[in-house]
Amino acid sequence: MSRLGKQPVTIPTGVTVSFENGLLTVAGPKGTLTRAIKSDVTISIAEQQVTLTPGTTPDAPALWGTYAAHVRNMIKGVTEGFTKVLDIEGVGYRAEVKGSTLVLNVGFSHPVPLDIPAGVTALVEKSAITLTAADKDLLGQFAANVRKVRKPEPYKGKGIRYRGEYIIRKQGKKAA
Repeated sequence: MSRLGKQPVTIPTGVTVSFENGLLTVAGPKGTLTRAIKSDVTISIAEQQVTLTPGTTPDAPALWGTYAAHVRNMIKGVTEGFTKVLDIEGVGYRAEVKGSTLVLNVGFSHPVPLDIPAGVTALVEKSAITLTAADKDLLGQFAANVRKVRKPEPYKGKGIRYRGEYIIRKQGKKAA
């Protein structure tokens, strides 16, 4: 039994939630998000609350809590939004936004361009990349793609890391 699925999700003022033909739509001040929902979980909307009930299929209990978390994230995304901050460490490592492209210079012989997906905004200040979006999944995937360009290495700590991420440092070779 899902503890998250049992609790109804409250809909704040200014947010509209609709569920038609297996498509959940949440609209708010920061945008509109949609997600396809399988028929294993039944969604009902009444009195500014969204309640989820599992079906009888074997996958239903697992999807129940998952979809409850998705609904909560969608509502939070259209009201507050989500933010991820990535820090760049390394001599000469830098980033810049050119139009809808994030260009990274992180020690390769060439700059690495990454297209910023629609719905994500990128802001670069000194050695920090701030990504904001209403869709948590899209934001997390793009942040992971940016980090993947140059993961932090364990000897000097150079690379792109999430703010607050701790890298376990290794000891280098010892002199004889």
